[in-house]
Amino acid sequence: MVFSSLTFLCVFLPAVLLLYYLSKNITYKNAVLAVSSLIFYAWGEPSFLILLIAASFINFLLAIGIDKFQGRWQSKLILGIAVAFDIIMIGIFKYAAFLTESANLVFRSSFPVPEIGLPLGISFYTFQILSYVVDVYRKDTGVQRSYLKFITFVSMFPQLIAGPIVRYSQVEKSLEKRNVRLNDFADGSRQFVMGLSKKVFLANYCGEAKDLLLGSATHATAGSAWLGIIFYTFQLYFDFSGYSDMAIGMGRMLGFHFPENFNYPYISRSVTEFWRRWHMTLSGFFRDYVYIPLGGNRKWWARNLLIVWALTGLWHGASWNFVIWGLYYGVLLLIEKLFFKWWAKIPVLSNITTMLVVVVGWGIFYFTDFNELKTFFGYLVGYGCQAYDITTISALCANAWLLAACILVSTPLPRAIYEYITSIKYVGVFLECIIMAAMFVGCIAALTGATSNPFLYFRF
Repeated sequence: MVFSSLTFLCVFLPAVLLLYYLSKNITYKNAVLAVSSLIFYAWGEPSFLILLIAASFINFLLAIGIDKFQGRWQSKLILGIAVAFDIIMIGIFKYAAFLTESANLVFRSSFPVPEIGLPLGISFYTFQILSYVVDVYRKDTGVQRSYLKFITFVSMFPQLIAGPIVRYSQVEKSLEKRNVRLNDFADGSRQFVMGLSKKVFLANYCGEAKDLLLGSATHATAGSAWLGIIFYTFQLYFDFSGYSDMAIGMGRMLGFHFPENFNYPYISRSVTEFWRRWHMTLSGFFRDYVYIPLGGNRKWWARNLLIVWALTGLWHGASWNFVIWGLYYGVLLLIEKLFFKWWAKIPVLSNITTMLVVVVGWGIFYFTDFNELKTFFGYLVGYGCQAYDITTISALCANAWLLAACILVSTPLPRAIYEYITSIKYVGVFLECIIMAAMFVGCIAALTGATSNPFLYFRF
């Protein structure tokens, strides 16, 4: 596994920042960042470090070839080789077992199922590499001829293993020249601490409540099923958005401006709006590199939509429940676009119905075993179970504060209050320092002696 939380916060990150700021020029800064990122990755996945380096180097050379033959048939051929290589690579390591099991099920065969470990962050860094080679072919970005700068882009530890998905064009200028001003460091530190607080104070506690209520589909009441999946709904959001905030904050402290990945998705009035606010860099990737090339809204848009959402589901995991989850959203978006555009104009009611379909969707997402999934949905509608029991009531009472906090922090209100308080003349900066210091110390205290709670998206 990667560094423990305390080792990362108290040793690794301070050491990297110190060496980084002591570096005299951009070459040294890139070297510090690249080496520290590779150490970070090797600590968690030493056996797959060579894969990361090899994949980045091969695509680095292929992109140079694409640029050299720009506008000629050789360029398209090299692009095809690069895309095929990346898809085959992720296919072998992430989907080989899934495809074999599916083939055995369909054809009633008995092919041996390969046991291949899943490289940490392969979904994220492969998509970043893919976007780079395609952008070079499209002339949307310049080719990078320094492997040091390219491996720095690919392996950057803040967002290497769980996003956001950063495109090369978004950091191209920063790889050549960047300065970290005091306000950049302050803004980055603030977003980092806020993201860490989401993870420690909200996601982890939601995870504990979820485990109690869901477990392995052993819950026995409709109430525990609904309450458990609601806690999972908040756990997933604060876990992933918390990591994204931490990554963006660390990037800011290093002089990079990573794209935002979440924009309060749980206040959405429609499924369409939800996916404009949730994991925005992934949605943008599939839009620009799959949906539009397939024809977008111009040709066979319904087919294109379903293909994109099947791939979106498959990207999240090598299991049929993820494919079903993706198609679930593809069908909902299709229906919404054809018949229910007007529904989003109804306040409150549209928010409630959107959250209902999102919560149900996370149920499909959570259970990879179809028997457990079937049992879970039976419990949701009260099939063969009681409405509630003492476990449900006690979990609700014990975690009422947590639900209230999660609902509140899922809206822009706390941020607006924080910005108002810290904007008060003369004392705003002082108050901000006190708040951030208290939150950070609280996180360290909560992590001390706590059991390991890795980020959920590490496994996707």
